[in-house]
Amino acid sequence: MTKRLRLLTEVLDRFGPQTWFSAGKRRPLTVAVLGAGNGGLAMAADLALAGHRVRLYNRSPERLAPVLERGGLELEGEVLRFTPIEKVTTDPAEAVTGARLLMVVLPATGHRQVAEACAPYLDDGQVVVLNPGRTGGALEFKATLEERGCRADVVVAEASTFLFAARAVGPARARIYGVKRQVTFAALPATRNPEVGALLDRLYPGRFVPASSVLETSLDNIGAVFHPAITLLNAGRIEDDSAGFEFYRQGASPSVSRVIEAVDTERCRVARALGVPHISALEWMRRSYGVDARDLQTALRSNPGYAGIPAPSQVNHRYLTEDVPAGLVPMASLGHLLGVPTPTIRSLIDLASAMHGLDYHTVGRTVERLGLSGPSVAEIMAQVLEGSAVA
Repeated sequence: MTKRLRLLTEVLDRFGPQTWFSAGKRRPLTVAVLGAGNGGLAMAADLALAGHRVRLYNRSPERLAPVLERGGLELEGEVLRFTPIEKVTTDPAEAVTGARLLMVVLPATGHRQVAEACAPYLDDGQVVVLNPGRTGGALEFKATLEERGCRADVVVAEASTFLFAARAVGPARARIYGVKRQVTFAALPATRNPEVGALLDRLYPGRFVPASSVLETSLDNIGAVFHPAITLLNAGRIEDDSAGFEFYRQGASPSVSRVIEAVDTERCRVARALGVPHISALEWMRRSYGVDARDLQTALRSNPGYAGIPAPSQVNHRYLTEDVPAGLVPMASLGHLLGVPTPTIRSLIDLASAMHGLDYHTVGRTVERLGLSGPSVAEIMAQVLEGSAVA
């Protein structure tokens, strides 16, 4: 027996035949990617190129038409690569039936609708991961499944942020600008973290690390810290059609960065009141992108993963329509419940409400909508850690 064959035999004897795949290609999964926007297209292409069986779902057919026409997706990088997609559909039953893992990659404002669409077709053992959940996503998704009568043993989890900095750059074409070193995730309840982590590790080895609970991932919503402040305080620049600029690198001026830091401080105070592990946005930049900077403005401007990402062309954009109701509102609402002042966060909510003619304080993810109003901190933590019902 050759040395190479003997080593292989020892590995198979010790770990079983499935380890054979993990040495090179990891064992393929059937994955439903729900959402065909910037992130969904990028993730679907990336997973298909890695050998996984991918179903791509979107509620409206317009975004899927070019993918159907091409028979797959192109992913830009050092080289342009094309990959076929197993199934492209607007039918939630086709997308989720038989899929082991459902990766929800769409704005948080669509989480409830996707939960409603998928509820009749989910089965025991399936795992749903919101990429990301923003703030309170897993709580809202799980509550919606229960409202719709879904009794299957489905694990709902959320990531604290999206793994990629990515954009759709053409019909059936996406580009990944940067990949975060690590992203935290949590299941609801947290006792289900191991099974979710095992699946995510088959997709992206070492990239997803477990958090203590969905409250930690929810309050790690750094997008809500960055996006609304930069968008609102650059509104004039954004609405000037002749002005184009890089969102992070040019939009985060010294004054804007100080507002971002104030938002971040308030977010951390809410997390501290709950006893939830948390890190500053500056530390998050270091861990996610390897950017070691003395202040947040320097970190935002020097992050290579943000290079070339343009500002939105209008203020009616997900940086407000998503990150305010599904990010800042639940942070402020939790702060109110816990007696933690959040004046800067509430000011940004007020500004966005005035710009859009919509009271985000009312329509956003309040603690009442997330089923967290009234109970003590201990009762809230029991719910997210162990699945105990809130009294």
